[in-house]
Amino acid sequence: MNNNKERSAMIQKMVKIIYLGAALAYLLTACSTTQTMTNSLRTPTEQLLISEAVMRSLSKRPESALPIPRGASVKLDISGISLDKDFILGVVAGWLGQQGYRVQRSAENAIYRINIVINSLGTELGNTFVGVPAIQASLIPISLPELAIYKAEYQTGYANFYFDIFELPSNRFVASSSPFIADTFFNAYTALFVFTHKSTDLVSPPPLR
Repeated sequence: MNNNKERSAMIQKMVKIIYLGAALAYLLTACSTTQTMTNSLRTPTEQLLISEAVMRSLSKRPESALPIPRGASVKLDISGISLDKDFILGVVAGWLGQQGYRVQRSAENAIYRINIVINSLGTELGNTFVGVPAIQASLIPISLPELAIYKAEYQTGYANFYFDIFELPSNRFVASSSPFIADTFFNAYTALFVFTHKSTDLVSPPPLR
């Protein structure tokens, strides 16, 4: 009799465990979300991190930052390994115009040539995660979403470049500017699976979804 009761109790426990496991699996799969990757090379947040870092590096510089007279005609060139050369070229041209310089398309109409040298331009990503990572089963067609007790993603934008200035038409080297350096950040936090928070110094960052 005791053996039968023990077996019956064990069977009931096993049934409860199976039911609980099935219910948990259902809840987890029901809470899963589908994310669509961006169609652009960079997300809007990454683009803002880079663009605002560039503009802040220039805005911190006083008007007398360059060793050439204000009002001089200049031709811009750019070099570096970054793919964002056109963006920096446009921003620097606008900044120089605000400082009183006249940016020319052709070197024939310029007194100085300014070569923008990009040391570094891009974003860094770091993260902290406590919880259960997303699971994709190979034998059983069941996927479990990420369960984050605490998750933090840290994105940093960084810009570092300087100017080499040459006199035209001789191409005589005049001087190098000190580096234009600035950084930005966008951090996103998740706690207890659903509670989210962001911290950033960007002016108009995209909202978290």
